[in-house]
Amino acid sequence: MSGHHVVPFKTNLITFLTLVVLTVVTVYTAKYVDLGEFNLALAMAIAGVKATVVGLWFMHLKYDTWMNRAIMLSAIVFVALLFVISAVDMFTRA
Repeated sequence: MSGHHVVPFKTNLITFLTLVVLTVVTVYTAKYVDLGEFNLALAMAIAGVKATVVGLWFMHLKYDTWMNRAIMLSAIVFVALLFVISAVDMFTRA
């Protein structure tokens, strides 16, 4: 799409409330839910959802071209790959 896209206030408010709820869920699960080794995975999954919300609405990727979405997605994939390689290195040490 070309041109400037104005997001309605209601959409911004819903997005903000979604981020607040996800932050509360993150704090609650970190403090009261014991999943053992999977606590980090749960926290990273919630953080990933929050990053997606921020990228789509506050960075306007929802209304942007496929090229910008592909660039953002490739950056996320490479960061995830960095985390995976680091985790494999850490967990396979003697």
